[in-house]
Amino acid sequence: MNNAIIGKKIGMSQLFNEDGTVDTVTEIEAGPCIIAQVKTIEKEGYNAVQLAYQTAKKLTRPEKKHLGDLGMFKHLREFRVDDLGDTEVGQVVNTGIFQVNDIVNITGTSKGRGFAGVVKRHGFHGGPKTHGQSDRHRAPGSVGAGTSPGRVFKGKRMAGHMGNARVTVQNLKVVAIDTDKNTLMIKGAVPGSKNGLLLINRSTK
Repeated sequence: MNNAIIGKKIGMSQLFNEDGTVDTVTEIEAGPCIIAQVKTIEKEGYNAVQLAYQTAKKLTRPEKKHLGDLGMFKHLREFRVDDLGDTEVGQVVNTGIFQVNDIVNITGTSKGRGFAGVVKRHGFHGGPKTHGQSDRHRAPGSVGAGTSPGRVFKGKRMAGHMGNARVTVQNLKVVAIDTDKNTLMIKGAVPGSKNGLLLINRSTK
């Protein structure tokens, strides 16, 4: 059974509850997706479903051959499943696979922040503002390790490219579903900017 769907981030909003409280929610356009391929343990060694999402204007020849008569799709993503059940190629997947109060994991690409220093990227405090420190206020300080080992260890927190990375946020709650508009209201924030591609998968924890 497929418990995942592809969508795009519409933006953030507020959802007012009957008791007067308000939830900060992210609105996501989820699907509709088409099952483009079904992988089985017998053939590929594992069970998985490949979903196709969003109409494409142009495809390469291998992509056209792979999709066949299903149509022109921009995004193809694969999701592992425990049990395929009666899953078949060509089936439509929409928001109906979820229910209110379901817990989901959402994967997306975080917003790119360009090249950032250690203060912004890692929260360093910087150097002292006095004692002759004229240009070291936001510097990382010493990074070496002396004669032995005489190098900087991999993974050292330093300045560099910030954001624009694959991020998964776990255990988010579905607070509302609009099947007519194919939208999900998720409590909290999800990675990425508006119109960013998202993979929504029901949590197994």
